[in-house]
Amino acid sequence: MKNYIIYIGILIVGLILGSVFFGGSSTTDDAKNHETSETENQKWTCSMHPQIMQPDAGDCPICGMDLIPAEADAEGLEANQFKMSQNALALANIETTIIGNNTNEISGLMLSGKINENEKTNSIQTAHFGGRIEKLFVNSTGEKVYQGQQLALIYSPQLVTAQKELLTALESKTEDVTLYNAVRNKLKLWKLSENQINKIEESKTIITNFPVYANVSGIVTKKLVDEGHYVKEGQSLLRISNLNTVWADFDAYEKQLSSIKVGDEISITTNANPNKEIKAKISFIDPVLNTSTRTVIVRTELNNKKGALKPGMFIKGILSAKKVNNQIDAILTVPKTAVLWTGKRSVVYVKQKGTEPVFELRDVTLGNEIGSSYEILEGLNTNEEIVTNGTFTVDAAAQLQGKKSMMNSSEKTLETTPTEKLERVEVSLKFQEQLSTVFTSYLAIKDALVNDDNMLAQKAAITFQENLEKVDMKLLKDSKSHNVWMPILKELKTASSNISKLDDIKIQREHFIPLSNNITKSVEAFGVNKKIYKQFCPMANNDNGAFWLSTEEQIRNPYFGEMMLKCGSTKEIIN
Repeated sequence: MKNYIIYIGILIVGLILGSVFFGGSSTTDDAKNHETSETENQKWTCSMHPQIMQPDAGDCPICGMDLIPAEADAEGLEANQFKMSQNALALANIETTIIGNNTNEISGLMLSGKINENEKTNSIQTAHFGGRIEKLFVNSTGEKVYQGQQLALIYSPQLVTAQKELLTALESKTEDVTLYNAVRNKLKLWKLSENQINKIEESKTIITNFPVYANVSGIVTKKLVDEGHYVKEGQSLLRISNLNTVWADFDAYEKQLSSIKVGDEISITTNANPNKEIKAKISFIDPVLNTSTRTVIVRTELNNKKGALKPGMFIKGILSAKKVNNQIDAILTVPKTAVLWTGKRSVVYVKQKGTEPVFELRDVTLGNEIGSSYEILEGLNTNEEIVTNGTFTVDAAAQLQGKKSMMNSSEKTLETTPTEKLERVEVSLKFQEQLSTVFTSYLAIKDALVNDDNMLAQKAAITFQENLEKVDMKLLKDSKSHNVWMPILKELKTASSNISKLDDIKIQREHFIPLSNNITKSVEAFGVNKKIYKQFCPMANNDNGAFWLSTEEQIRNPYFGEMMLKCGSTKEIIN
């Protein structure tokens, strides 16, 4: 009996020791495996650049800040990703397309315009002598006239007097041939022919109504007088246009101009005959921008001997794809149906690779409108799959799941007015030195505009951009300085890029306003170890006023240059 009790005691002790040594180890292993799994799935992002996703902790490759763990939902998705079921996709008729560089059959940049008269062939028929129009043989505009055709009869008291002088001089021709020749030449100046003058001499009768003959052939596009009107010498009677050639004038927006050059091929169609293409080449680009429509006229000259092209006709033109070294330039395009607009933002939805339908909102920068597509400058890469049909449905699904959507963006921007002063932020001396170099480049742009030198302003803006790229954001070690610098950096890049690409000094000065506003913010926030004068012109910016910075106390206005060089005043000194 005692042996049984001993055996049972040994068994109980063994069970207790086994649970201590082996049970705890199993639990620990499970916990370690769970932690390892979580670590493997963990991604790291930057608080300032959420597009950065790294598998390991470290520094942001853009700004150098410490990466933080990226938030993931219960399904392991990132903050701007969400999942939809296959049934939802089918019911909503959602379609996706894999995008790529268009290098072969692409429809080029599309422009709209109309047919206009060729001003080079326009002619004004004038009265060579004053008088009253007794008979007008052109009844309406649109009539065709031929060179030498009689257009009107004019009674001219001047000619009646001159004819009397001619007959008198004719009688004394042998005695005073000089007077005779002078009278004949006087009639010739009034465009009377030799035959007309000879007939007057032979008949010895005065002609009261003189004919007016067409100088050129063409179509009467404007009738400027009627019968019974009195006209003066040199007064316009008719406008005659030769429509054997016409102009096709297209409206091109500012952002399209970089893609258009003289000599580019263009295919033209009219609303009257949309199935017939007319091939031509760009012959003229207007050097002046229409400030009300923000467009520039792009022109080509067309043959119109058959008269099929009527001035005023609406037309469409498609520029051929550009070729470099016999290779068509590769551009990234997406269908217009893929793009959603929200204020200044343009977004698309990208389908992630994998078996399950996971979508991600992506901000994109659009380029030119090319037929039924948009050129993508930033935000997408080749071979990515995007939503091209049912985009609004996908966006609605994102909103319902509380994800980033077209109307719900987590992006924050620094909202300040040009006159709002930012608080000083402590940064390293090295960052201030780099910013000081950028500021020196800004002064070069300012001086170029002061001197009305648009070409020098372009070159200075390029130097500004180069120095801006050299600013090391990793020198900003805290989030506060990053929050101030990043939106300023974006505006500086945009404004300087616009100045460097445009040669119209008026438009350069328009972009100099945001450049000055943001360089002012950077100087106020970080400092450049210089004494700076913040100056103001009340007449710039359409009389709304605009600031600029200078290291000179003397006012030299960059917004008007020589025209109003001393307009303005110093508002503040920034130390």
